[in-house]
Amino acid sequence: MSEDITRSVIERGDLAHLALFLWAVAASALALGLVRELAAANRRFSAFVDEIARLNRFLNRVLNPPAAAGLSQENQSSD
Repeated sequence: MSEDITRSVIERGDLAHLALFLWAVAASALALGLVRELAAANRRFSAFVDEIARLNRFLNRVLNPPAAAGLSQENQSSD
């Protein structure tokens, strides 16, 4: 089928349109590939941000214990 289309275009001397069509197909394929890569990069970055947030919550719990626990320890040492 593509050979018939190509032969028809060549016979009519319409090579400029064929070249433009091929360029458009290649540019569209490249754009689609770039959008896919951008989506994958966005997912990876989102996962990275989620892990940083999880690490931040963990470190806040470890380095800054709740105030109620700190008060009970102070009361025990002063008695």
